[in-house]
Amino acid sequence: MSSIKSKAQNTLNMKLLILSFFFVLLLLFILKSTFYSSSSPIRQIQTTSTTTTTTNNPTCMKLPPSLVQAITHYTTSNTTPQQTFNEISVTTNVLDRKSPCNFLVFGLGHDSLMWAALNHEGRTVFLDEDKAWIDVIKKQFPALESYHVTYNTKVREANDLLELGRQPDCTLLSDVRKSECRLALKGLPDFVYEVDWDLIMVDAPTGFMDDSAGRMSAIYTAGMIGRWRAEGETDVFVHDCNRQVEDEFSKAFLCEGYMVKQEGRLRHFTIPSHRSTPGLPFCPA
Repeated sequence: MSSIKSKAQNTLNMKLLILSFFFVLLLLFILKSTFYSSSSPIRQIQTTSTTTTTTNNPTCMKLPPSLVQAITHYTTSNTTPQQTFNEISVTTNVLDRKSPCNFLVFGLGHDSLMWAALNHEGRTVFLDEDKAWIDVIKKQFPALESYHVTYNTKVREANDLLELGRQPDCTLLSDVRKSECRLALKGLPDFVYEVDWDLIMVDAPTGFMDDSAGRMSAIYTAGMIGRWRAEGETDVFVHDCNRQVEDEFSKAFLCEGYMVKQEGRLRHFTIPSHRSTPGLPFCPA
């Protein structure tokens, strides 16, 4: 009975923490709206006898539909995101600086609506291996942009793929679509390779069994997309780094030298453009 109570309390705590995110976002939205309304220009109305000075009526600012939907969903749902509050905070701190931005997420789950709402007016794209699950989510949240991904790897191959990934074909800087590396995901929609992504989250595919696809290709591809961007940098987040694949592949292909922070099971890397700075080594010394 105590374990049931503990689980229920943890779920309640997470819901309260998630909702606090949205209410902070709501407060910022209101303050922004108030600022623009208070700074609206003064205009003069000329009549036949007098000149009256007045201000424009402030526009009624409605809440963004994505924010309304997210608040409603997390208030009424018993499901909570897979990440902890502290883990989520690492990404939201970056989103706070960069949004609206381009945000690519490997995985479609209970936190997807939250990420899309927190990137209001930006583009948030989700990639998932389970087509049936994508269809379910699309019916529930049709505004979420999601695409099906096919992986050709298995967790049991991880050790061999790790060695393969260190070969010249895999460390060569190129458009992922033209890569000769087996780890490269080359079947994604073309725009995925053409957009300069500001944030990439790797929280899929499944990787808890030997026959699971594993996140080897997702991690590798995220790193190469970041390196191939025209200029600037990409913040890459990898979840479940307590597991061997996520631990070893994030260190190898996102590079320990690019790691900014680890919080719980989440690692944060900042990958600079290698195209804008020719001669950069695959990983910093």
